[in-house]
Amino acid sequence: MYQSIPLTVGLRYTRAKRRNHFISFISFISMSGLVLGVAVLIIVLSVMNGFDRELRQRILGMVPHATLQTANPIMDWQSVAQQVLTQPGVVAAAPFVHGQGMFTHKGRVQPVFFHGILPSAEQQVSILPEHMHKGTLGSLQGGDFNLVMGDILARQMGLDIGDKVTLIMPEASLTVAGIIPRLKRFTLTGIFKVGAELDASLAIMHISDASKLKRLGGGAEGLRLKFDDLFSAPMLVNQVAKSLQGGYWTSDWTRTHGNLFQAIQLERRMLALLLTLIVAVAAFNIVSTLVMLVVDKQGDIAILRTLGATPGDIMGIFIVQGLVIGVIGILAGTLLGLLVAFNITEMVAWAEQTFAFKVLSADVYFISYFPSQVKVDNILLISGVSLLLTLLATLYPAWKASRVDPAEALRYE
Repeated sequence: MYQSIPLTVGLRYTRAKRRNHFISFISFISMSGLVLGVAVLIIVLSVMNGFDRELRQRILGMVPHATLQTANPIMDWQSVAQQVLTQPGVVAAAPFVHGQGMFTHKGRVQPVFFHGILPSAEQQVSILPEHMHKGTLGSLQGGDFNLVMGDILARQMGLDIGDKVTLIMPEASLTVAGIIPRLKRFTLTGIFKVGAELDASLAIMHISDASKLKRLGGGAEGLRLKFDDLFSAPMLVNQVAKSLQGGYWTSDWTRTHGNLFQAIQLERRMLALLLTLIVAVAAFNIVSTLVMLVVDKQGDIAILRTLGATPGDIMGIFIVQGLVIGVIGILAGTLLGLLVAFNITEMVAWAEQTFAFKVLSADVYFISYFPSQVKVDNILLISGVSLLLTLLATLYPAWKASRVDPAEALRYE
């Protein structure tokens, strides 16, 4: 039965105990470096993928893909929505009114963005109905002046279901008593929890109540659009606006959160590049291991050459040894990286609870927990690049081994 000399001898050399323990130590360091480099690269890319996913699902699930607005209120928004839905790529359309103000309750004051929505249409363009922590969007009825708000905002205000809160509008009214700010009292009927920055700054009310607050005569300020392809929204919304009459202007998610998305993409690429260099350093540590091994095995190399082994066979032996070290390190690093990546959310949550600190505060970051998403193509790319770097690291020592002169090596044996 045919056996490959490089593979057979290379595997035997790998299993054999070293006479020089320093070589074994260097081999262990090289393998450990690969394990840590590959594991860290998988973990970091998985976390960055998680941030990217959360940005798309949570932030961009709450904010509009795109909006259409005019200088005047849209009174017959239903007919405009029907026209918009006939355009290619448009999945849903819903009316909105938005504004800013201040909430006050028992001496506490918080700035707020309020959105007026039509609850029956909102579920088509937003993930909000899926993230109601208490109450439902159905509690928002026109004329009742009810509202729902984010979980963090409710806690900051000390509010719970059924409590009253006063909205102060950034406008003044002229009365017989003089100029006074415009105030309106609302009842809290729902609390949502998206796990993002919007939990600390957003309140939702019925569109008719918001229209009254802003004196729009029952109309909508604009239409919120959802597209089948998020990334085509900037181009398609302009086409939609051109198809309508009335001087509509547009906005899309790239103007409100595009910089954040681009920052995450750039950071992921840069981190991947830097961590790949770490893997490269670990892989090229194999060079020193094999160079020392070539010096240690010069006598064996000479004997193999005299028995008929070709320079290619000798070169293959040491390539096999380097690849075995690399493959074991890559496999161990991949397993360690996957183990941490799949459980990092729970691990960080446990650390936060145990040591009483917060890694991601919703007041600062756009989400309040540590996300992770493992992608198969990332794992294959990391493993493939690491294996290629390991192969490159073995070539020079293997070539040096193939150049050993048997007579010179056996002179002092």
